[in-house]
Amino acid sequence: MKELQHLNKYFLKYKTHLILGSIITVAARIFLLYTPRYVKKIFIAIERFDNKTISESVFKSELAEAIIWIICAALIAAILTFFMRQTIINVSRYIEFDLKNEIYEQYQRLSLNFYKKNRTGDLMNRITEDVTRVRMYAGPAIMYSINTVALFVVALIYMFKAAPILTFYTVLPLPILSLVIYKLSREIHKRSTIVQEYLSKLSTYTQESFSGISVIKAYGIEPQTASSFNSLASESKEKQVNLAKVQAWFFPMMILLIGTSNLLVIYIGGMQYINGDIESLGTIAEFIIYVNMLTWPVATVGWVTSIVQQAEASQKRINEFLKIEPEIKNTVNTPTDIIGAITFKNVSFTYDDTNIEALKGISFEIKEGETLAILGKTGSGKSTILDLIGRLYDISEGEILVNGLAIEKHNLYNLRNSIGYVPQDAFLFSDTIKNNIKFGKEEATDDDVIQAAKNAQVHKNIIKFNKGYDTILGERGITLSGGQKQRVSIARAIIKSPKILLFDDCLSAVDTETEEKILKNLNKISRGKTSIIVSHRVSSAKNADKIIVLEDGKIVQEGTHETLINSEGYYKHLYLKQISETSAT
Repeated sequence: MKELQHLNKYFLKYKTHLILGSIITVAARIFLLYTPRYVKKIFIAIERFDNKTISESVFKSELAEAIIWIICAALIAAILTFFMRQTIINVSRYIEFDLKNEIYEQYQRLSLNFYKKNRTGDLMNRITEDVTRVRMYAGPAIMYSINTVALFVVALIYMFKAAPILTFYTVLPLPILSLVIYKLSREIHKRSTIVQEYLSKLSTYTQESFSGISVIKAYGIEPQTASSFNSLASESKEKQVNLAKVQAWFFPMMILLIGTSNLLVIYIGGMQYINGDIESLGTIAEFIIYVNMLTWPVATVGWVTSIVQQAEASQKRINEFLKIEPEIKNTVNTPTDIIGAITFKNVSFTYDDTNIEALKGISFEIKEGETLAILGKTGSGKSTILDLIGRLYDISEGEILVNGLAIEKHNLYNLRNSIGYVPQDAFLFSDTIKNNIKFGKEEATDDDVIQAAKNAQVHKNIIKFNKGYDTILGERGITLSGGQKQRVSIARAIIKSPKILLFDDCLSAVDTETEEKILKNLNKISRGKTSIIVSHRVSSAKNADKIIVLEDGKIVQEGTHETLINSEGYYKHLYLKQISETSAT
């Protein structure tokens, strides 16, 4: 139960509902347990009438009174049971809502390193399947536990008052039940953990298969993929069956022990009646009803125990992520104005997951409103610079200054809100084109959206769709071509009019003519803003105020377009190569 202690804060939050539900539960059990007592009275009335100690009219009166009390008690118990479910079960839904939000907020806080080390399917499984199992503990398990305890306590009080010795023999099988539950619970906990791990593997494999379905079809490997999925599903099924085998012991054991209690009531009660220790056969009938009324609550002990063990296994998996401290922390609460001046001082950075040193002693300065272009071969560290400016990672060595202040001393959310970022791999959400562009500025008007699309040279493409800007995109923007996705991503970045614009090779999928038009518009938009353009094309970099060339994480060239094309090196060779390719076409 240690892992489930995480939920205590939610139980305290909804303590009023739980206390009210508990009171209603006890009241419902009290009224429900009126039935056996009045059944006993019916037996006593029958015996008295049979012995001629009461008249027929008195007998009918007592019989009618008992039946009315039984019906009324049953109705009141049913109504109270309804309200019991409404209070306690609703709490589980509230906790489910809060827990999912807590997990999602934690996912939002965690750094990119976390997502590189964990798979999407596993993340999804913990916030869905695992939370569902925890909800079963927070609702049904607690409700049935309160119900069982209340029923046992009230029933035992009534039973002890009626026949103490018979009560002792009736509850005799319960210690055996407790031992069986303890043994089975430990095994269920162990197997539940394994089942959840396999469900995560299955979710991960399925998610990756669906995301990469175009690659699977292109390579014609559907049979191999299906075979791998079948193998994983079979292993998961085997673990589920192993768990079910243990769980299957609960109900038979419950029924056996309840049956044993019934036999003891009949035998011991019968002997006591013969010996005169019990005044009426109604007491035996009363006890049999008590025992059978306890059948379902006792049977649910096993089910509840199973739920608790599965919930603990799931909560343990959830807690593993909730306990992770985000690597990137916001240490400043007060937002500071970002004007866009950026300085790198001897910055080095190594990726934790691969141990690759991406940057080695990088130093440069961009003044407010200037444009910097970064070129270099694949893997030279270009994208890493942009990630560090947005504090998606913290540097290993050196210092990054924004407005002359260390980047760590800026409010993290204010810093990122001041940046318009266009990633190399344009990601679009499964929503309308309009909402994808407005993602950069939710309060933007339709005119703002259209203007941003025009500046990104994608407006003409959008209006050709049947629903225009209201066209729903497929997952990851699959409805659009690569170039269209990049241009929508550019529109999303520029619509917010940020102080800093970061473009990570975002024109690689567009033709030269469209690139020229977009760059011309960006030059207008970026006036007074600090811009950094990462590219493999000289055409994207030639108008920048400053250009740096990276190689193996180091700056090997630095200057303007004019100075670099007149100097031997990577930039000049790239320029001449691309000029000749353009001439050839």
